[in-house]
Amino acid sequence: MTQKKDMPVFVAGHRGLVGSAIVRQLKEACYSNIITRTRQELDLLDQKAVNDFFGSQPVEEVYLAAAKVGGIHANNTFPAEFILQNLVIETNIISAAQKAGVKKLLFLGSSCIYPKFAPQPMKEEALLSGTLEPTNEPYAIAKIAGIKLCESFNRQYGTSYRSIMPTNLYGPGDNFHPENSHVIPALLHRFHTAKMNGDKTVTVWGSGKPMREFLHVDDMASASVFVMELDEKTYSEHTLPMLSHINVGTGIDCSIRELAETIANVVGFAGRIEFDTTKPDGTLRKLLDVSRIDAMGWKAKIPLYEGLHSTYQWFLASESNLRS
Repeated sequence: MTQKKDMPVFVAGHRGLVGSAIVRQLKEACYSNIITRTRQELDLLDQKAVNDFFGSQPVEEVYLAAAKVGGIHANNTFPAEFILQNLVIETNIISAAQKAGVKKLLFLGSSCIYPKFAPQPMKEEALLSGTLEPTNEPYAIAKIAGIKLCESFNRQYGTSYRSIMPTNLYGPGDNFHPENSHVIPALLHRFHTAKMNGDKTVTVWGSGKPMREFLHVDDMASASVFVMELDEKTYSEHTLPMLSHINVGTGIDCSIRELAETIANVVGFAGRIEFDTTKPDGTLRKLLDVSRIDAMGWKAKIPLYEGLHSTYQWFLASESNLRS
């Protein structure tokens, strides 16, 4: 099926890590009518404003990349905000899109939807098969609801609302706050600061033993556009009406200790790395089974070291990061 490249495509959350990468990918793929709105122009938490936007603005496809996100510290500190804001954003957009006649939408979820003790690597079928990791359960519940919203709208209204579940993302445009960010930007910032201060040690939360999979955000954006461009027959051959989400990752993981050592090398920090075992580890292993998207014809391309190096160069070029 030939994809129209001049149709109006709305990217919700275009200034975030995920949304900005999707905009870059769409432009690279020659999409010419990309619609974006800043938070000041369109408050996605305001149902009336979202309905008015879709009622007045022609839109044929939606990439739902807007979300409240953060690491373990942020999820533990603001659980009510994480579940409430994410539920409201996805409900507002999915409902308004359907009312406006939008037939195609992509919902961006997270690998945290899977149970804490799900068999590794985690298959799509593991969804709702066990208890979630407590540290990010509210966020995970919101993301599971987003999947089920898409599936329910498809069943009732005949839409083609799709969901992908990326593994841990990193890359340009990330939040590099030392406490409220995910592990890679937090460690890049921490090791950079230690290097600039001449510190002899850097402390990393947890034991360093948990295994994690990391995907460069540009690979995630590539997968997003790939999944949206799949014709309905191909998409349906690899999914089920009530098991429609697709894992997106590299299929390769590493320990947090290995990650910290690699980041120290990328940054040029020559001191000692210590691990604070009083801080939570979270799930001991999180690796996605990516056989479904592999069978569809997509694979990640950016190796971890290469991705970390380019992300650090972006961090250095961003004055706001260096001031924070």
